Amino acid sequence: MPPHAPPAAPPTDAQAQSQIVNFLWAIAELLRDAFKKSENQNVILPFTVLRRLDYALEPAKKKVLELNEKLIAKGLENRRDALCRASGCAFYNTSPLNYDAILDDPAHLKRNLQHYIAGFSENVQEIFRRFKFDDVLRDLEQVGRLYAVMEKFNEKSKLNLRPGSEDNPGGLTNHQMGTVFEQLIRRFNEAINENPGEHFTPRDVIHLLVALVILLDELLAVTKGIRRTVADCAAGTGGMVSIAREEIQARNPTAKVSLFGQELNPQTWAVCRSELLLLDPAGRDADNIALGSTLSLNAHPTRRFDYQFANPPYGTEWKIDRDAVMKEAERGFYGRFGAGLPRISDSQLLFLQHMLAHMNTDTPTPEPPARRRSLRVLRTSTRPSHPCASVSVSGSWAPERCVERSPAPPIRSLTSRRPVPYC
Repeated sequence: MPPHAPPAAPPTDAQAQSQIVNFLWAIAELLRDAFKKSENQNVILPFTVLRRLDYALEPAKKKVLELNEKLIAKGLENRRDALCRASGCAFYNTSPLNYDAILDDPAHLKRNLQHYIAGFSENVQEIFRRFKFDDVLRDLEQVGRLYAVMEKFNEKSKLNLRPGSEDNPGGLTNHQMGTVFEQLIRRFNEAINENPGEHFTPRDVIHLLVALVILLDELLAVTKGIRRTVADCAAGTGGMVSIAREEIQARNPTAKVSLFGQELNPQTWAVCRSELLLLDPAGRDADNIALGSTLSLNAHPTRRFDYQFANPPYGTEWKIDRDAVMKEAERGFYGRFGAGLPRISDSQLLFLQHMLAHMNTDTPTPEPPARRRSLRVLRTSTRPSHPCASVSVSGSWAPERCVERSPAPPIRSLTSRRPVPYC
């Protein structure tokens, strides 16, 4: 008898993630002719987030519903903290429905799904508002594709979006799911001929970037319970800050890491926030990710950060933010743009000044005070994706001291001796 073939090896992480991306990408075929290519992500991203959050709440669903009824009976209006503790997450859902139950009633699909979304805690409801999920459901129902899409997301044998844990080792960790989201967004942008480098930074690049920067922190490896803050002013789906936490805690498992960020695109902000809600049971990191333009609306004006990483827009105009940027630049080093303004066609230097203005210059080092070290800024020159990172290691650079020595100069171009022709 011929020998039996050896069993197939289980797929690697990269293969499993690729299979999920391909499956999710294939859902776009259901939307062909009913939606434009540029609209496919408006459907696939929020349903992916919804399915993942539903799985996360599944183990404690009954416990949350029972506790909610008891708290209502006692007349308690502020039930958030108690329900979050019961769910084991930074969010909860008080609707008796779940994803499977909604599919069991096709005649009332849209109504039940909206009722289910309304049962989430406010931090998750905001995510779906940013996805404009009500509009998505309306459009899917009008073209008769709502049930088909929901059913596709329920093919459990082909699509496991459950958060990875000790009880579910086959699920997807935050890192793995982040890779799936970024690969999806890259494909969406390639399909409509947008530059994928504007929206995607390879995870290997991020790991290298973070590893190089934290080597400068001499206290990190030797201080128990050390606190560190990490920020990304162009956060995207949150890959840089979440990987930074992994790398920092790999070097010092006792380190307490807080994440901050800001993102302009509502959809990628929603993806970032949903994953951070799963990553941090307290929900603080998710709350620290702001929505809006970093250049015109500084979401963390009083914060200073130990580490900052970013892949800001490269070679893009800042014309939309011009009025706010010019107004802040007039404040000199009391604002973020005291060094001057770049050409209107490239906003990257503004992001770099923003990062410099938010550096924690009070981070101590084990060196004697007399030995001073200059601020280190690590940059790469990869195009079109252009990550940069910075870390303060000694506090030897302080903008307020610069202001004391000399008044803020008039706004001038960083590429010319003449004033910037703001046009």
